[in-house]
Amino acid sequence: MNIGDYIEVLDDTIKGHVVRVTPQEVTMLSTEGFELSFHPDEVVVISEEVPIKSAFATIDEESLRKDVLPKRRQKAPLTKREKSIPPMEVDLHIEQLVDSTRNMTNYDMLTLQLETARRQLEFAIAQRIQRVVFIHGVGEGVLRTELEFLLGRYSNVTFYDAEYAKYGVGATEVYIYQKAK
Repeated sequence: MNIGDYIEVLDDTIKGHVVRVTPQEVTMLSTEGFELSFHPDEVVVISEEVPIKSAFATIDEESLRKDVLPKRRQKAPLTKREKSIPPMEVDLHIEQLVDSTRNMTNYDMLTLQLETARRQLEFAIAQRIQRVVFIHGVGEGVLRTELEFLLGRYSNVTFYDAEYAKYGVGATEVYIYQKAK
């Protein structure tokens, strides 16, 4: 990192030019005119700012939507053996995960729910459990959307709405493809 480089803070939307560099600290002049200091691990060098509209001018809104969220797949037909094995159920309602939500922000609650879902999915993969039902509820759909994004990062899973008669619309079933040993 050199003086004059255009940098951005990793966990914030602050950008600016480097004015001082030491091994423990990088000082930048932000685009708002403030001089701010960060640890070198907290910033990244980027190219000069390109207006966002021009960067996406050739992309139409529909193709952008297709790339961002994974498509929900149709429920794959289950074999008789698979039907007889009940799926692992994971209730992501916050009341089931903690005794009290006092002093927890919405972000903290969502992070805990997603971390629980990730941990349980990793457990199911390790234990070769083929079906997992995540019960997330209806609400505003934030947890469901984030859960879909998390599941879309796994290449060996498909997900779809869980059985309506049993769970209603507030659950997602995940089918894990296991490799033969």
